[in-house]
Amino acid sequence: MSHAFFVTGTDTDAGKTLITAALIECANHAGYKTLGLKPLAAGGVQTPDGIRNEDALQLQQVASLKLPYRQVNPVLLNDAMAPHIAAAREKKRLSVESLVGYTRGAMMPSPKGGKADVCFIEGAGGWRVPLSPNQTTADFAKTLGLPVIIVIGLKLGCLNHALLTLEAVQRDGLRVAGWAATQVDPDMSVVQENLDTLKALLPDAYLGFVPWLDHATPALAAEYLQFDVLIPGAAAE
Repeated sequence: MSHAFFVTGTDTDAGKTLITAALIECANHAGYKTLGLKPLAAGGVQTPDGIRNEDALQLQQVASLKLPYRQVNPVLLNDAMAPHIAAAREKKRLSVESLVGYTRGAMMPSPKGGKADVCFIEGAGGWRVPLSPNQTTADFAKTLGLPVIIVIGLKLGCLNHALLTLEAVQRDGLRVAGWAATQVDPDMSVVQENLDTLKALLPDAYLGFVPWLDHATPALAAEYLQFDVLIPGAAAE
């Protein structure tokens, strides 16, 4: 049986990629074939293989099924800014239909590795980031129809952002499969109090809290997560 999840954040730089890559590491250790996709990314760096997005490269690296970069990240916008603005600057058009097509194609069984047991699709920014005048990343997630993982970046204002994101996901008819928190501000005070408040107000699907790490890696972050919240009995499957 295969499992797939859509990962969103309470904001840009909430820690989505770190949590997504860490969950892939967890699934790898549980014996699953894994896949991580970043269908839309804004912000590229020059590499020997051309312009690449660092978040997408990280997902490609940790996944056990090795897809070509163009399948992991089919839409890459050069500038790190709101996707619809970056696309307009490059005279490109973003659409939910094309993103869904790319994503479903990448999730098909590959000739070499077969089909992924667990797939994580990382969104761009927060839940309602515009893609065009009449479409947002929420429309992308709704069309896929997958359970959602919310990543909360702990900083001043995170409680409001978390509750609004939860409300929006549920209003759009999708199930919250789990939520995780990351400390994105190393100097944030009352971290534990904020985390306790989130636990009291959010669904009982707590994946874990990754504190501020000077040298964060997916493997290190995975040690703070409870993967069996997503797939009960995962280690035994």
